[in-house]
Amino acid sequence: MVDISGQARRVIGESGLRNGILCLFVQGSTGALTTIEYEEGLLEDFHALWDRLIPEDKDYKHNLKWNDGNGHSHVRASLLGPSLTVPFKDGTLTLGTWQQIIFVDFDNRPRQRQIIAQIMGE
Repeated sequence: MVDISGQARRVIGESGLRNGILCLFVQGSTGALTTIEYEEGLLEDFHALWDRLIPEDKDYKHNLKWNDGNGHSHVRASLLGPSLTVPFKDGTLTLGTWQQIIFVDFDNRPRQRQIIAQIMGE
């Protein structure tokens, strides 16, 4: 899990727009985006939730077809989702006090990731 709030703020600042929406989209079927309070305890809770909800050690048909052991990664990412839209006002993201934008890589091996940012506004 990676806090990408700073990069999102930088994209808005560089755009010169004052009000609008920032849409983020991760390319790849084992990565996802969401918001969370980015603190150690909650990050551990979040990780534990996924282990309980979609365990890594179950039989996934994807693993049988591709033999790459990341069937759980695809299911987790599809449930959380590949995109996030956040409004901004006066050049500032409208996130709550303890809310950060995070990228979650569910894959079982390192991957190069690209997050596409698109901004609409004035």
